[in-house]
Amino acid sequence: MNRLRELDIKFLKGIGPKRAELLSKQLGIKTYRDLLFHFPTRYLDRSSFYSISQFEEGMPHMQVKGRFIAMSVQGEGAKTRLVGVFTDGRTTMEVVWFKRIKQIKESYHTGNEYILFGKPEPFNNRWSMVHPEIDTPQSITAQQGMRGVYPLTETLRNQGIASRQIYTWIQSILSSSTDIRETLTDEIVKRLRLMPLREALVNIHNPGSVEKLNAARTRLKFEELFYLQLNILRYSRQRTSQLPGFRFPRIGEYFNRFYSEQLPFELTGAQKRVIKEIRADMTTGRQMNRLLQGDVGSGKTLVALLCMLIALDNSTQACLMAPTEILATQHYETLSKLASAIGVNIKLLTGSTRKKERDMIHSQLEDGSLHILIGTHAVIEDNVRFKNLGFVVIDEQHRFGVAQRARLWHKNSTPPHVLVMTATPIPRTLAMTVYGDLSVSVIDELPPGRKPVTTLLRYDTSRMSVYQGIGKELKAGRQAYIVYPLIKENEKLDLRCLEEGYELIRETFPQYKVCYVHGKMKPSEKEHQMSLFVSGEARILVATTVIEVGVNVPNATVMLIENAERFGLSQLHQLRGRVGRGSDRSYCILMSHEKIAKDTRKRLEIMTSTTDGFVIAEADMKMRGPGDIEGTMQSGIPFELHIANLATDGQLVQLARDTATEILDADPTLSAPQHRLLLRELSTSSNTTIDWSRIS
Repeated sequence: MNRLRELDIKFLKGIGPKRAELLSKQLGIKTYRDLLFHFPTRYLDRSSFYSISQFEEGMPHMQVKGRFIAMSVQGEGAKTRLVGVFTDGRTTMEVVWFKRIKQIKESYHTGNEYILFGKPEPFNNRWSMVHPEIDTPQSITAQQGMRGVYPLTETLRNQGIASRQIYTWIQSILSSSTDIRETLTDEIVKRLRLMPLREALVNIHNPGSVEKLNAARTRLKFEELFYLQLNILRYSRQRTSQLPGFRFPRIGEYFNRFYSEQLPFELTGAQKRVIKEIRADMTTGRQMNRLLQGDVGSGKTLVALLCMLIALDNSTQACLMAPTEILATQHYETLSKLASAIGVNIKLLTGSTRKKERDMIHSQLEDGSLHILIGTHAVIEDNVRFKNLGFVVIDEQHRFGVAQRARLWHKNSTPPHVLVMTATPIPRTLAMTVYGDLSVSVIDELPPGRKPVTTLLRYDTSRMSVYQGIGKELKAGRQAYIVYPLIKENEKLDLRCLEEGYELIRETFPQYKVCYVHGKMKPSEKEHQMSLFVSGEARILVATTVIEVGVNVPNATVMLIENAERFGLSQLHQLRGRVGRGSDRSYCILMSHEKIAKDTRKRLEIMTSTTDGFVIAEADMKMRGPGDIEGTMQSGIPFELHIANLATDGQLVQLARDTATEILDADPTLSAPQHRLLLRELSTSSNTTIDWSRIS
């Protein structure tokens, strides 16, 4: 297989330098191996032939055998087309081409027998096929059975590269190459009863049966996931074994006084469990690298504070970094209220901090009198120096780049323990892969007194009754959020916008003060508008999604999301998390157009049926696939997945991880003779250039 990684596809018959450059740019296919691992996305049935008289409207791609009895170029200029009359011996149909007319006219001739494969459509009272695949009965692509449909780009199609060309080139490699060698050990293949690699590649491109296709898919998916997990686990173990960290053996006065005097409510069982998991990491003498997942309102911040107090009890400092000034300020206000009474010195550092205050913070950090620093990106600036930073909390960590998070490491000679938190629930299989190098803790209970938010789906036709419901909440002294997808009107999009919405809401509720925030406002203006809402002076906040994270107003009981059909499930769940933060019953109203796609309606109905963020995250990944979710995490997935799907292959992910764990338990360095193959394949398959596990 290594030789196939080195062979340039320009040397494959039928490709050449020009097509090779095109395939490289459009699909990333540069070598023979790249081509072999360009898998079909679906399969079409080529096992049956149909007569034209059997065609019916709505049929999929059909196969018909016959001859052209006429071919003519019709129309002029942009409307030029090649029209062929094709007969199966009894009935005729039209075959039409709008591109590559000269090439096609020279390639196919009247009187010769051809096999056409395309989608029949009725046109002018007769059947027609547009740009069908054409084969001779003797060609390799006319073999009966299932035929794969390969992913292509419009540019490739315009250059005459169709799915069947990809198929032909792949078959050429499979039939001539002797370099397709096994990439898994015999022990893995036999124990898991996997199809051998060559056989799997043959059957993924040219399935002998549905059973063989499924076996080929299983084999190839497992291999991708196995090497992905092996890579992640190997780096993670190296980090754990090699990287020293603080040992925090003491639970002292700060923790004990807070727990007995200041704890705002009894910890849930999940919070206690998570604190024990983090505490265990702190006593090993190895640097902790842990992800804390918890739904909105589950009490992650309180857990983080208790852990920071343990750091203080062991004579070190702590830092909490948040992605926005609003969120950092809220953390500062919350933690100050909780911990100042027991003598904890907490300060806030953001881009808005004045020079005099900033100089004092720098001084107190360096002499150790400042215990906990809370801030935005400002905390990672070079001139921010700690006396002894021992514990770092990164909130909504996917909002930070990897390099930004890594800079906190260099604030101390001994790397601090790192706790990264997210209120965006991550499906287990995705967390196992994207965050496979981190230990994962989950808070899966809400604190006592928190009531689930009632979520309602309403259409534009019921707008006035929705406003009446909001009016009742406002009259009872509550507050409301109204969220818009756009700031300004866009003629191309039939969506409501904040600018118009702000005026409409002011007219609808003239007796209440209305404020607004959006992402293009200056920070000072945004802070001013938010302060009006937080203080209760403004009763309605009109906003874009800038408020999806970090806004905590317990008196707000209504969240109206305009054009909810335009938002993803996870984003809707985050927005919903802004209400229900007090003891009053709260509502999230999803306002949508009535005419929406089936999948969109299903997405909105999922929101109305559950408030469990992990259920929503699983549903979101199954509907959208893992790509979008991975993209928000800014963490390194060291392999491109060609065939495995983290949304649907959860059992294979687990099997791959278990197999990789078992091998590394027995042979951590993969130096045993039977594992040298794995080490070689790992080094050639992975495109990782950074050890992501060390800076997450």
